Amino acid sequence: MVKSKRKFITFIVQIKCEICENTSEDGPCSTNNKIGHKWKQHAITVAGGNGKGQKLNQFNGPSAIFIDQKKNIFIADVHNHRIVEWKHDAKKGQIIAGGNGKGDRIDQLDRPTDVIIDRQNHSIIIADRDNRRVIQWMNEKQKILIHNIDCSRLAIDKYGFLYVNDYKKNEVRRWKMGEYNNEGVVVAGGHGQGDQLNQLHYPTFIFVDEDQSVYVTDRNNRRVMKWRKDAKEGTIVAGGKLNELSLPAGLIVDDLGQIYVVDFDHNRVMRWREGKEKGEIVVGGNGEGDQSNQLNGASGLFFDDEENLYVVDDGNDRVQKFEIIL
Repeated sequence: MVKSKRKFITFIVQIKCEICENTSEDGPCSTNNKIGHKWKQHAITVAGGNGKGQKLNQFNGPSAIFIDQKKNIFIADVHNHRIVEWKHDAKKGQIIAGGNGKGDRIDQLDRPTDVIIDRQNHSIIIADRDNRRVIQWMNEKQKILIHNIDCSRLAIDKYGFLYVNDYKKNEVRRWKMGEYNNEGVVVAGGHGQGDQLNQLHYPTFIFVDEDQSVYVTDRNNRRVMKWRKDAKEGTIVAGGKLNELSLPAGLIVDDLGQIYVVDFDHNRVMRWREGKEKGEIVVGGNGEGDQSNQLNGASGLFFDDEENLYVVDDGNDRVQKFEIIL
């Protein structure tokens, strides 16, 4: 993996797990110069952008992404019922899971909404939303990991735990990877629908930091919640007021505790710095549209190892790359 003093810890995930390695004297994942990072406001389309459809250069409602160390992009192509991989700089993708029509057979998906890579087992793990299951694909072989769960988002931490939301039970559960013959452990929510600090109302995206604190986009409460490991309730770390976030979605937290979250209805990505009451616009916020500085119902987020920001521009059926300004 690229070694860099400026590297984000991005267990996403989505949430996705890209653990940085740094043996410099500053220690792992040095936070030097990260406060106030900015990105070019005009993005480059790196996947899709060729209209809505089923062709390999198209999407139909992309939702979440994972980017590996080679900058290959893995996309949950929801309404095409497939997971597509776009190699770095490719003009079209290739189907790596699903693509066999909508259905509940072991080789089919039904509105998959998230995908993460399990590098230890050389597989991908998918939130197969409308089949109410979490499924693993490995070299054309499939295995259902978790049954009967209303899931849409996933995360892996560096300790080998899988985190899954349940948007109907208003909770996030955790499983030790490989040990799925149990109900898992509730790590956020689990006290019914509501707006109290121990409650969630339609939780979606998840991020897990190196201390196993769980960040959740609490969509219908218009906020991001942080649940420390073994906590009985969470704390509001972004949003929470009516005019700040409207349907928060994709979520990443850097090693300074700065929170990046998609503000779906406002077509922008926001950043909250730890301890601050208000967020700031990172990209977007120029109205709904398909220009290079606009978004249309964005969802997932990801940072590559150079800290370029990738946004799933759902309504435009594309993935946008906002390059960091060095």
